[in-house]
Amino acid sequence: MDTVQKLKAGFSLDLGPLKEPLGFIRVLEWVFTIFAFATTGGYLGTTHLTVKCPGVEDHPVQPVFGYPFRLPAYPYKIPLCNSTLSNDTFLRGDFSSSAEFFVCVGVFGFLYCTATLILYLGYQNVYRQTSRGPIVDLLVTAAFAFLWLVSSSAWAKGLTDVKWATNPVQLVTTESCKDICEPGEFPSMGRLNASVIFGFLNLILWASNCWFIYKETPFHKDPNPPATMEEGGAPGP
Repeated sequence: MDTVQKLKAGFSLDLGPLKEPLGFIRVLEWVFTIFAFATTGGYLGTTHLTVKCPGVEDHPVQPVFGYPFRLPAYPYKIPLCNSTLSNDTFLRGDFSSSAEFFVCVGVFGFLYCTATLILYLGYQNVYRQTSRGPIVDLLVTAAFAFLWLVSSSAWAKGLTDVKWATNPVQLVTTESCKDICEPGEFPSMGRLNASVIFGFLNLILWASNCWFIYKETPFHKDPNPPATMEEGGAPGP
């Protein structure tokens, strides 16, 4: 309870940092981080095939897939021309590692942005009281910039593979679908394309924010230090 009381006593809301690049960019990071993991984590898509048999009405087949993109977890059946169903057919490929890594970076980035915004706006005196706060902030922000680079690149490659694995043209070549299926509508991927864009936007934001946090650390020296006074009161050269 003493710690909680001390935190409450030390809290002093000041929106001034939001007018500075340090706080303003952190808010942008908070927003774009949410967009990045939300557009990936809640995705559910459908690809389309059409079974055509002589003398029989065309039968649509709609295999579904979604996050975390373990595609073999989504079986579907192809109706055969002898009025029976084929064995379960599966989409191919497990792309969960890159998708889950990307979402994980987004969630932890969101939590870090929330914590630092509370620190900036409510405990600014604590943040700038010693050099430890800005230095730790700089190191963590730089680490997140690197993680955004790696995770966004990995997810961009994973998304390319997901598109290939769910392409209706590719699916009609499977054994159970060969000779009786025609490709239909390609699954909508606009939301996933946006997630990759948000990932690389986060890379730019977190990397650029390192400079503004660096200026808060003792490593940054003022390029125009105040002139020193020589003996007799005259300014030095």
